[in-house]
Amino acid sequence: MNNTIDQSTIASVTIESTDPAATAAFYDAAFGLGDRLRVRKATSETSGFRGYILSLVVSQPNIVDSFIGSAVAAGATTVKPAKKSFWGYGGVVQAPDGAVWKIATSAKKDTGPATREVDDFVLLLGVDSVKATKQFYVERGLTVAKSFGGKYAEFDSPAGSVKLALYGRKAAAKDAGVPVEGSGSHRMAVGSPLGSFTDPDGFVWEVEA
Repeated sequence: MNNTIDQSTIASVTIESTDPAATAAFYDAAFGLGDRLRVRKATSETSGFRGYILSLVVSQPNIVDSFIGSAVAAGATTVKPAKKSFWGYGGVVQAPDGAVWKIATSAKKDTGPATREVDDFVLLLGVDSVKATKQFYVERGLTVAKSFGGKYAEFDSPAGSVKLALYGRKAAAKDAGVPVEGSGSHRMAVGSPLGSFTDPDGFVWEVEA
């Protein structure tokens, strides 16, 4: 096994909720991400923006519409209705537990049926300093795939794992269409072989072999 690939894998994201059973049922109905998305009981208070966005990158607009439709039907709130933009097509919803989800594609036209296949599952962290947090993760063995100064960074990830990206907190909130204010727990944990630690912005990583 290639240890570098193994160490850089994010196996799962765990959402913390005051009603884990209802939240798990919501995600099964809305997105069906299987073991990559988990739910457990929340033990800490939180308010406002949690500081991160979960993003599903898909291949065409009708798949965006399918996922947003199933999320809203299961109880999500529309934050940004799906629409075309210069970069493609996408929209944002907020799950009943408070997590913000963006579903997007770089394509502007459909070329086939809505398969509900996810090309990339991305965890976008809104951070105080993209440069400092990027360096923090590089020192823990992650490899930078894309970087745009102090504005954005994205790390290499094996197929089927969760991709990690960094954005400034204000930029992330603006991109999601939510107020930047928030405090308390992020109510989210990252499961990875990378180790157990807390990053500079308070995001918790837990060991997952």
